[in-house]
Amino acid sequence: MSANPQPPLILASSSPYRKELLSRLRLPFDCVSPHLDESPLPAESPETTCERLARAKAEHVARQHPGALVIGSDQVAVLRGRLLGKPGNHENALHQLREASGQEAVFHTAVCLFNPASGRSQLERVPVTVRYRTFGEGEIARYLAADRPYDCAGSGRIETLGITLVEWVHSDDPTALIGLPLIALSRMLRAEGFLLP
Repeated sequence: MSANPQPPLILASSSPYRKELLSRLRLPFDCVSPHLDESPLPAESPETTCERLARAKAEHVARQHPGALVIGSDQVAVLRGRLLGKPGNHENALHQLREASGQEAVFHTAVCLFNPASGRSQLERVPVTVRYRTFGEGEIARYLAADRPYDCAGSGRIETLGITLVEWVHSDDPTALIGLPLIALSRMLRAEGFLLP
């Protein structure tokens, strides 16, 4: 609860992972999918891509819900200078994990809280570095059969069995790797008058 009545809170996402993360803050919210083209622009850096898309998602949904506070978030993963998207299928996931074995990837996650009534937009990006251990074909096959992480950038779910594929994770916010940096978002919500906890 907050000291004063707050506008409705909307998560501009259809991701079940982001929905679960936001529910940890125990605030009422709705989810609205922004339905945007999430392709990077030519020559755009991964950092810029995720920040642009987080803001675009929040602003797009806010146009449909001008009385709400809207949260947008986006994640871009990079391995050896190449973007790691969601694999979508088993073959792509096999390829991604073969490439990741023994390597480091950086997951850039941006979050934006947009208040259309005031025009205020708060934006932060939280990088997460993941060092994958060296693993073999059998381990990859067993992992994919068990977790089926085809909707996860980099083909791993760190919150489940994907944790067994890594040596270490470095970040200022462990929730950023799952897709919604709650430390940064909590700071933004407090700036809008929400009482957390």
